[in-house]
Amino acid sequence: MNRAKLHSAVKHYNSIGVSSGVESADPHRLIQMLMHGALEKIATAKGHMERGEVAQKGGHISWAISIIDGLRASLDLESGGEIAQNLDDLYDYMTRRLARANVENDPVLLDEVSSLMKSIKSAWDELPVMQEGAAASNVDAMRS
Repeated sequence: MNRAKLHSAVKHYNSIGVSSGVESADPHRLIQMLMHGALEKIATAKGHMERGEVAQKGGHISWAISIIDGLRASLDLESGGEIAQNLDDLYDYMTRRLARANVENDPVLLDEVSSLMKSIKSAWDELPVMQEGAAASNVDAMRS
């Protein structure tokens, strides 16, 4: 992951009102926080949408788009290969769906993007566990 891009995404995340824990978080945790923030904004937007609060809905959808743009900007497309390119395409798709949800006032589109983000976040959340397992296997192999 490109540290400069991640720093830029974190600065953007801070500028939109989330600073608790950012200073001491590692890059993996920062991405988790961005994903969590996007999910919160989408859920809040849906509530505003259901209550007919147009301005607030639009503001939270825009905020979610900004967070996803930050995630997208943190991708290292050169080093990340196919996975980074697929995430870039998926983040692009998600921002377009959020914009459409805003225009069409369609909560189903918000649910779609939320589901996609939850899937990405779930996989991201598993990385430390998988890395710990791989490290333990390597140690065991070295002992044999």
